[in-house]
Amino acid sequence: MDELVKLNKARQALIEAKTLDEIREIRDVAKAVKAYAIAKGLGVEMKNEASEIEIRAIREMGKLIEQGQERGEITNIGETKITRDVPNKNISKHTLPEIGVTRKESSTSKNLASISDEIFEEKLQKIINEKEPLTKTSLLRSIAKGKVIDDPVIKEGIYRIVYADPPWKYSDIKAHRVEGSAVNHYPVMSIPELCEMKMPETENNAILFLWTTSPMLEDSFKVIKAWGFKYKTSFVWDKIKHNMGHYNSVRHEFLLICTKGSCLPDNKKLYDSVLSIERTEHSVKPEEFRNIINDLYPHGRRIELFARRKIDNWDNWGNELL
Repeated sequence: MDELVKLNKARQALIEAKTLDEIREIRDVAKAVKAYAIAKGLGVEMKNEASEIEIRAIREMGKLIEQGQERGEITNIGETKITRDVPNKNISKHTLPEIGVTRKESSTSKNLASISDEIFEEKLQKIINEKEPLTKTSLLRSIAKGKVIDDPVIKEGIYRIVYADPPWKYSDIKAHRVEGSAVNHYPVMSIPELCEMKMPETENNAILFLWTTSPMLEDSFKVIKAWGFKYKTSFVWDKIKHNMGHYNSVRHEFLLICTKGSCLPDNKKLYDSVLSIERTEHSVKPEEFRNIINDLYPHGRRIELFARRKIDNWDNWGNELL
């Protein structure tokens, strides 16, 4: 069968591929074969073989994007093209659209790339062996279900500043079937789980910056109280691009400011409460907000909970830390 020949060639080509263009071409071949298999009503084995090659190609794409971003050659959509502490000042930087990658493609590919080889192969083969339909969503959901949020392992000490972006678990089950849903990207936590989780020890006068969304706004106050803080005010992140909601088109998130005791800013500068910054990848928050926190509170030990990468001068905890 011609399609099987195409898949075998694509699988071999993927082993040898070095560039995004080569990987995209392999992905497109696999997608075309999968579309053919669906149109002809072929069995799940044929569809899954095409899906497997497509997913492997997307995962390799994510690795190349991450490497490019680490070298400073690729910036996210909306990120300012500047070079910081890069020895070669003439380094060429490109945005995702300039290299032909959409925000969604980047997010999905990097999510797949972040999975360890052992877990990736285990979950992928499990779906194939059970002859279940293999898709990016089914694979990510399977991996997310297998993850466990452990109690934070925090260095000894007492913190003054806490920054948290919890993996909120939404009650709308239908929403979890959407590929962009949080549950398909990382393990989520319920309100009781968040309220009961072990927290770092804080000073008597401490500050909490907590990310939340409109659907979770009311429940977030339960978490704030359980963690020993009291709500004071908020920043609003205007993401510029819209996300469809049940009642309106949502383009913002909240960064709630909460205190334990009295913890007014060290720096009396008043920042605008609304910041308009174009969103990039799924759940990634703009660094401008961390910069504001550092500016307002330059003194005291600080920790980020549910962190995805290590940041200088911050203690970080999260099961997705890179």
